Amino acid sequence: MRIVADENIPLLDSFFGDIGEIDRVSGRAMSAADVQNADILLVRSVTRVNQALLEGSRVRFVGTCTIGTDHVDQQWLASSGIAFAAAPGCNANSVVEYVMSVISLHAERRGVADWTKLSVGIVGAGNVGGELAHKLERLDFDVLCCDPPRAEREGDDGQKFVSLEEVMACDVVTLHTPLTREGEHDTLHLFGPERLSALREHQLLINTSRGEVIDSSALLARLDEPNAPTVVLDVWEHEPRIHSELLDRVWLATPHIAGYSLEGKVQGSEMVYQALSRCLGLPARKKAGQFLPEPALAKLSFTSAAEEMDSANIAMRSCYDPRRDDARMRLAMSLPAEERGPAFDRLRRDYPVRREFSSVKIQLKGTSKSMQDTFRALGFKLKL
Repeated sequence: MRIVADENIPLLDSFFGDIGEIDRVSGRAMSAADVQNADILLVRSVTRVNQALLEGSRVRFVGTCTIGTDHVDQQWLASSGIAFAAAPGCNANSVVEYVMSVISLHAERRGVADWTKLSVGIVGAGNVGGELAHKLERLDFDVLCCDPPRAEREGDDGQKFVSLEEVMACDVVTLHTPLTREGEHDTLHLFGPERLSALREHQLLINTSRGEVIDSSALLARLDEPNAPTVVLDVWEHEPRIHSELLDRVWLATPHIAGYSLEGKVQGSEMVYQALSRCLGLPARKKAGQFLPEPALAKLSFTSAAEEMDSANIAMRSCYDPRRDDARMRLAMSLPAEERGPAFDRLRRDYPVRREFSSVKIQLKGTSKSMQDTFRALGFKLKL
């Protein structure tokens, strides 16, 4: 059995090596010729999976090791009898930790001593947005969620949702919606000139969903106007050839890596492995945890002299500080225009190992219950 896989999917041999012969190819450059004789195709979000790629091949299973599926023509796969699996929620916690790290930096930048005083509006309450809301509420943030499709499906029996206008009044507005181009609740350019004009200087806008949810030209124009909001972009229109002028005007810029924790990436591989095993009628005995290496940072210790917010910031940034990715991104995008697209892909391909908060054990000596609760809510392991 021949497996064609994006070369950047982690643990390919560990999960899939005993299922078939693995042929690694570039996900961005994957062609019909690459998959012609494949039985199984494993991709990430950079590969368009559709009739043009697969027609005439012998592929019978497609797996994307990502939470997003807008790069896959699922209707055509179904009509062609090709099984499909994704990895919904695999890197949700990684994105949540990215957003929380950004919020903590923003609070510090604005001189807000208690970051929970910032209200947070979440657009899209799926796997990522829902997990973010849960963690922020545990930390005692004021959180509002907008998700019209879920509100319609769940009605009065579901979670309380508010309008997009109410969410946009929050101090932080963070986007976690899928990219949809049709229907009553399409999200293509959801944030266009009118909505962007409603955001003000004191507000923070974060996009870790899909670049096309924000109209880049409208955002660039808004950032050149007075009282513009602070903007953090992890996703971009027209990746990997991003708008260099927009890069210059946003506060933090990262190369579509919010979900790139090692745990998140490995979980994506595991979920597709499980789906493939079910499809083939094979036992799924492998688990992501058995392949995770020892983290470089295993323990942090705080005493009774430590301040709660300062300690939380130290711990979060020891695991992940988005300013490092911002610095690498800006260096890469300072290359000549024709080299920036490949450089953007290299940043993702060669991304350094990033571990989630749960990989670090926090030792607290004589600290308050409030401080203990904060670290638990963030997802750290505690040693009291």
